[in-house]
Amino acid sequence: MSLNNIHNGVAEIPVGILYSITGPYGDVNASMVNAAILGLEEANAELDGSFKLKPVFKDCHGKLSTYSKNCERMIYEDGCQHIIGCYTSAARKQILPLLERTNTLLWHSARYEGFEASENVLYLGASPNQHLIPLVRYILAAMVPEIYCVGSNYIWAWESNRLLREQIIEGGGRIIAQRLVTMGDLHIDHIVSEIISLKPPVVFNTLVGEASYRFYRALWRAVSAHPDLEPGDITVVSCSLCEEELPFIGEPASIGHLTSATYFRSLERLENVDFLTRYRERFGDDTAPSVDAESAYVCARILGRSIAASGTDAVSAVRDAAKTFSFEAPEGTVRIDRTTNHSFLTPRLAVSRRGFSFQIIWEAAEPVDPDPFLVWQGEAQARPETEWKAKGSSARARHVVDTEAKES
Repeated sequence: MSLNNIHNGVAEIPVGILYSITGPYGDVNASMVNAAILGLEEANAELDGSFKLKPVFKDCHGKLSTYSKNCERMIYEDGCQHIIGCYTSAARKQILPLLERTNTLLWHSARYEGFEASENVLYLGASPNQHLIPLVRYILAAMVPEIYCVGSNYIWAWESNRLLREQIIEGGGRIIAQRLVTMGDLHIDHIVSEIISLKPPVVFNTLVGEASYRFYRALWRAVSAHPDLEPGDITVVSCSLCEEELPFIGEPASIGHLTSATYFRSLERLENVDFLTRYRERFGDDTAPSVDAESAYVCARILGRSIAASGTDAVSAVRDAAKTFSFEAPEGTVRIDRTTNHSFLTPRLAVSRRGFSFQIIWEAAEPVDPDPFLVWQGEAQARPETEWKAKGSSARARHVVDTEAKES
């Protein structure tokens, strides 16, 4: 084990925490920092005292240049070989060359668009086959597959829209339009006006931060004011909306939206109930994590166990050790694939409801193999549409979406 620092006879291993708690998407990043810290604290409590994981947090303010500078400081000044972080794919892409050049390991917590597999990243967030594909299959099975796409102009939206387009067209649907705005741009009224004019049955939203919240509110007002529309006629779907964002939207505009993710707070699992209790005890009763925060917590816990198992914080040894065991996380059993560095995760679909929460309407029976390059489309995939057809679940799920929206 490399002894970066000795404190009271205990080796301290610095672990970078690289997120933006200020800037365009800072509101949702704070819980990721909190969850990573909680995970490191619990990892330390689980260890035998031979070493201690020390969090080193740096706020990147939502600026790509700051991600680079802070990552360099973590590596060269703080001695971090392991970094938990990066909410946006643009941030991850920004620091990836530095990680590879210095052989630093990023524990990536966020859902992302796939089509990447670096030896210097362990991907604990969902791959596209674990979030986008189940959503597409629900749309094809239970909705009119005519979709208007709106998003922020960066790689998450580009790739998500590309994959959505390919899957929907192959399934017999169509993309009505695609509109992107610059990250941080809050001018979305022209997009809402076009949606009201076109009246698409489905809107796929990849907007980030305040732009997304303004969009939900503006669309709800426009639909409510239109004589020929009512809530539920236009359903907004996404792979990114989470509980933490619902209060920023506000009711009733936050109700009735469909999200695909691997974790929701409403998940009835003992590990989740205990996790939420510990999180609130640590950070306050008015706080709670969402999917990316829960994943940051999992990153920290698996990192701690991997260092303990390997007896060192050397990247190659820790990376190898991380692939030898599974972890019973709040979201379910998590295991890292030896080949792709991505994780086996359990896909779920849920509808936002009153009280700023989600009702889960479907989940895979077991963790699904990661397929970041979507090469297994005919094999070993979560196939919700098969289950819905067998159980008549698609109609019931559609009823939940419509009911929540109309009751708003």
